[in-house]
Amino acid sequence: MKTKVLFVEDEADLTLIVADTLCSLGYDVVTAADGVEGLEKFKSDGADIIVADVMMPRMDGFTMAKVIRKISPTVPLLFLTAKSSIDDVEEGFEIGANDYLKKPFELRELIVRIKSMIRRYGVNRNEDIKYPIGAYTFNVTTQNLSLGDKSVELSHFEAKILERLASNIGNTVDASELMIALWQRDEQSNRNSLHGYIHKLRRVLRHDSAISIINHRGFGYMLTVKK
Repeated sequence: MKTKVLFVEDEADLTLIVADTLCSLGYDVVTAADGVEGLEKFKSDGADIIVADVMMPRMDGFTMAKVIRKISPTVPLLFLTAKSSIDDVEEGFEIGANDYLKKPFELRELIVRIKSMIRRYGVNRNEDIKYPIGAYTFNVTTQNLSLGDKSVELSHFEAKILERLASNIGNTVDASELMIALWQRDEQSNRNSLHGYIHKLRRVLRHDSAISIINHRGFGYMLTVKK
């Protein structure tokens, strides 16, 4: 059965190019020119994944996503955006986006993102990805960090950072690498935000004294667990 992609975008030329490419790769593609039409088509046809522009006439992508999240809390959602401030990106993730891609983008990157999201968040996703971190268990797929019978859901950015650190325990993860993974650029304002998220992660991991997130100034961060 083909994976159904709902592509919501007001640029007609871009829609044609993306739809043709995805169809040639075996996807079932449904298109909409704005948030109102996108919402109508999701209600009538459903989708396995939604790719939506943020800035659109009649109804923007954020507004559409808020309604869709009430209908389906789990359908994978990727935003396309020319807006690149941290506040805009964070708003998208707070609404329930699973990923975002900054315009202009290469088709190849969009395809990679779609495949990755379906594999991780789709209804036929593989087994959840988990990392043991001291006494904690970090479920990357659900973004949950559990300790015993207690669990906390991390924000998208916290989960992204912790995934990089947990997959490189004992090694320094470059700060620039983290910022590009999160915001697709390395700027001073991002460094301040990154440090804020590191501080939040230290707080949620504080119940196991063997765990530390070390700041190697000028380089990056290292997650360590004393044995």
